[in-house]
Amino acid sequence: MSKIDREEAELLDLFDKGQLKSVASKSELARFKAAARATSIKDRRVNIRLSSGDLSDIQTKALEEGIPYQTLIASVLHKYVSGRLTERAVPGTAANRKNSTN
Repeated sequence: MSKIDREEAELLDLFDKGQLKSVASKSELARFKAAARATSIKDRRVNIRLSSGDLSDIQTKALEEGIPYQTLIASVLHKYVSGRLTERAVPGTAANRKNSTN
């Protein structure tokens, strides 16, 4: 797992001492719990082929985030299909030039 910075260490210390208080309402907490349950149900298995370089990069990113690489892949796919992950325009690309002329 990656090292934590000073702010994270302070937050962990406050949490361990019981000094943090949730600011979420009961309805927000219920909604968050329902969303977590829905996204954590994994009832299907998928096999995909990736290039060695892509897999290595994914594993590195997952290590930086402190999560298993399969979880990272599942999260990215979930965000994409739910519309929360979109392509960002890269300056100088054909797609970006096309959009700027409209």
